[in-house]
Amino acid sequence: MAERKEIDAGATALMVVLCAIWGMQQVAIKAAAPLMAPVLQVAIRSGVAAVVIAGLVLVRGEAGALRSDTWRAGIIVGLLFAMEFLFVGEGLRFTSASHMAIFLYTAPIFAALGLHLRLPEERMTALQWCGTGVAFAGIVVSFAGRGAANAGSTVWIGDLLGIAAGASWGATTLAVRFSILSDTPATVTLLYQLLGAFVLLTISALFLGQTGVTVAPLLGVSLAFQIVLVSLVSFLAWFSLLRIYLASRLGVLAFMTPLFGVSFGVLILGERLDPSFVIGALFVLGGILLVAGRDLFGRRRLAR
Repeated sequence: MAERKEIDAGATALMVVLCAIWGMQQVAIKAAAPLMAPVLQVAIRSGVAAVVIAGLVLVRGEAGALRSDTWRAGIIVGLLFAMEFLFVGEGLRFTSASHMAIFLYTAPIFAALGLHLRLPEERMTALQWCGTGVAFAGIVVSFAGRGAANAGSTVWIGDLLGIAAGASWGATTLAVRFSILSDTPATVTLLYQLLGAFVLLTISALFLGQTGVTVAPLLGVSLAFQIVLVSLVSFLAWFSLLRIYLASRLGVLAFMTPLFGVSFGVLILGERLDPSFVIGALFVLGGILLVAGRDLFGRRRLAR
């Protein structure tokens, strides 16, 4: 496997844009949910994007990478990617986009734990273990702080599904990092994921009876955003970055995504944030920063 390098100014700028796109993703799905079920939205966007990416693979002459040794890894990555968005889609039926933005982006913690177990250069430090504990405490506060007043609420179901989606995303990152896909063109890796999402989520939508569609301009805008910016532009850029830079170093920049997500949820959807969630979210975000940001703290010590 090719050696990864530290993040630079170019990677930082690109990650800011990606984080804004990813933060808007849950808002776009939630806004169009009354018109089309979230799971079906992601299935359609994945199918359309897969056709475009397949054409790009052919034009670039990368079809040779679709061989038997990458197929095995591709199936695993495709299933994990599909599970992530199955959890996101179903979770958004119960919880807000703001909540999903926080719990989904626990992914860097799950990825860092996996990297710690497999790669010596990405061993977690004491500070990172502390960050994991802080993030877990934040999750507990967010759930426990709702009290009896919300006893009849089903928001907690969506929040749990958000955490499951974060774990699936982290597992997807690890599956790419530890397989032949680590050195496979980003377009091929993305194609496997999109195909997996399209097949599994289409089946899920049919099985769950979530196939109803109400045609409206909002649905068209939402799907266009999801297909072009999320499924094509952002994912291609992300997997290209994973082939060049250390995954845990990129994680500190991904910390911005939930901040964008919560902001967009409040500003665009008018979502209200209860005190327990705000306190818990701050703990979770602080924990993610400690887990993913060890290089920042290390540079400061060296600077001194």
